[in-house]
This record gives sequence, C-alpha cells and structure tokens, in this order.
Amino acid sequence: MPKRIAPLTPSQVQNAKPQSKPYKLRDGGGLFLLVNADAAKLWRWDYRRPATGRQNTIGFGAFPAVKLAEARERVRRARELLAAGIDPGEQRKAEKVATVERAANTFAALAEEWWAAKREKEIVAGTAKRERRLLETYLLPYIGDMPVEDITVHALLAALRKPEADGKVETAHRARSLAGQVFRYGKVIGRTERNPAADLVGALKTPKGQHFASVTAPNEIGPLLRALYGYEGSAVVAAALKLGPLVFVRPGELRTARWADIDLDAAEWRYTASKTNTPHVVPLAVQAVEILRELQPLTGRREYVFPSARGKGRPMSDVAMTAAMRRMGIDGDTMTAHGFRAMARTVLDEVLGYRPDYIEHQLAHAVRDPNGRAYNRTAHLPERRKMMQGWADYLDGLRNGTNVVSIRRSA
Repeated sequence: MPKRIAPLTPSQVQNAKPQSKPYKLRDGGGLFLLVNADAAKLWRWDYRRPATGRQNTIGFGAFPAVKLAEARERVRRARELLAAGIDPGEQRKAEKVATVERAANTFAALAEEWWAAKREKEIVAGTAKRERRLLETYLLPYIGDMPVEDITVHALLAALRKPEADGKVETAHRARSLAGQVFRYGKVIGRTERNPAADLVGALKTPKGQHFASVTAPNEIGPLLRALYGYEGSAVVAAALKLGPLVFVRPGELRTARWADIDLDAAEWRYTASKTNTPHVVPLAVQAVEILRELQPLTGRREYVFPSARGKGRPMSDVAMTAAMRRMGIDGDTMTAHGFRAMARTVLDEVLGYRPDYIEHQLAHAVRDPNGRAYNRTAHLPERRKMMQGWADYLDGLRNGTNVVSIRRSA
C-alpha cells in the first residue's frame, strides 16, 4: 500500500529553501512544489492522460503569486476535466492557441492589416494622414485591444461619443466611417461576421454644413487621378469618375447628363445649369469625348449618360461617385464629387493662369458684364474651348507624372 503523503502547510511552502539541486515538496494527489536552485518555487501537478494512461505533468504557476490554496483549487478544476474525459494538458494548449488567435484578431491588429492592404493601392497623402490620425486618436485607444468579435455597437458608440462630446461631430462621423471600412475588410477576409459601425448610422449628431473638400495642390492631384482611373467597379461610375475632373460641372448635372444634350462630333455638351437656370455650354476636350465614346455602346440607347444600375429611366444615384471614392480610401475631408469644381477653379487660375472670367463662365456662375447684364452662354466660347483642352492635357500630365508647373497667378 503506497505511503500516504502529509499535505503541505503554508509555512512549509513559505520557508522552503533552495538547495544545490531542484527538489520536490509533495502535497498529495499529484500536486507538488518544485523548489529550484535559483529559489524559484513552481507548482506542478502529475496526472495520467485519459486517452493513453501515460503520466503527464503540467504547471500551475509560481509561489508566492499562486498560494497553496489556489494551487489546490486549480488541481480540483483539472480533476473535473479528467472526470469528463478531457485531458487538462491538451485543454490548456487549446486555450493558449485560442488566446494567441484572439490577440491576433483585435481591432488594432485588423486595422493594421487593413491599412497594409490599403497602402498597396495608391492613397492621396492627405487622406492617409487623416485616416492614421483618426485611428490612433479616436479608435485604437478605446477599442484597439478588444477582439473584433467582442466589439459591440455600444462599445463603438462609446468611443465615438468622445469626439462628439467635444463638439467634433464631423470627426465622430469620419471615425465611424473608418471603423466601418476596417470591419468590412474583416468580413471579406473571414475574420468577423459583424460590422457594428453599420448599425450606428443615424446614432450620432448631424454635423453642420461645411465647405466641399477638394484637392488643389498639383502634387496631390496626380495620385488622386491615378486612384480614380484605377477604380474597378461599375463601368458607368468609372466613366463618371474620369469625366468629373475634366468637365467640373455640378455633381447633379453630371449624373443627370442626357445623351440628347451631347454632340460628340462638335465636342460640346449643352444643357441648362441647375443653379442659375440658364443655358450653359461645356466644350469637351479630346479626352472627354474619348471617355464618352467608350461609354456610348453601353448606355447610348438610354436617356441618361450615367443611368442607374437599380432601375430603368433613372440617372445614377447622387451618392454613387462619393461611395466609389470612399471605397478607394478617398475620405470626405480630402475630396468630394463637388470638389472637382474647386480643384479646377484654383488650378486654372493660380497654376495655369487662365483669366478668371473664363473660369467663372465655365463654372456656370452668374458673371455680369460692366452694365450688369449676364453674359450669354457662348461668351468667350473659343477661349474656353482652348482652356478646357489645356486643362485636360494638364491633368493627363499630372496623372502620368510628366507635368512640372510652378504656381503663378494671372494678372
């Protein structure tokens, strides 16, 4: 009959001294304290694997972090697993793997992976800087360490309430949008099934109206155009994204453009400007005509140049171009569909030196003559035609990286 082992006492554990070689102080039931030569005191437990009957040893922590009573409690829980036919050692390995996987699937880890994938595509410099700041300031400090699957709508909303409470309502909306991009990426690669950001639409305060963001620096226009030309979605939206910078009309006028108003042979688009309700002429550069000719076989038999994908007889959605830019990582602080007008107005004047009245006419603004009368739609049309072709050529140069123009103002 095996000799019965007297249980350890707390004082024995406390007073155990190191020796030249490691030794064991047994507590019974397979639990023992391993006292190493370096004075470390480690709890160990011997048991037999349920599948093979072979002996195995697992650790239960170190003294004094784990006291004698806690070591015994850990043995008790391990014995419950054995009674259920579960190997405590294998269970621990599985838990460690799950912990590692859980740590690798935090919002911060997913955001970094999304960021790396996003950076493989060209991002406008201003957008990249703002998105990084949004992540590091308004999202990662609050939900960064949380596993993606554990982030609830309420947890994300609590993070977004912080900038909102500081009066940064627009920032809160941008942070929600950015979080949504990360969660959508996680869904695509199979790391999560949920997107709590989508459930928060309408939950934040409505931001006050602001100016339309636009890229006006030549060194940022090139990357923007390359991103637009790299759009891989609908052919209709892709054509609108390419044409928008060339004609810089109001977004509503672009999406509702009718084939009946466009004469490709004359390279002109004539319609009634929406804001001033006056006739307007848009001279079409060679590049613009080429885009429209490529689109014509697809939509030429319909009323609208850019028809809706969701129903016949309707133009493209008013958010289609914006949504496409957001999917490409161009945020609302960098560029909007309306921002092409500000881009053209600024660069045509300050960089290319065209006369301001030519530019204002082309923007369909209500320009008056010295007697207070509005110019007609054909005012300066030959000059505007040259300007529109020069603008298109300039944009091609920026997109292809061949333009180097110093900034200057026209007299």
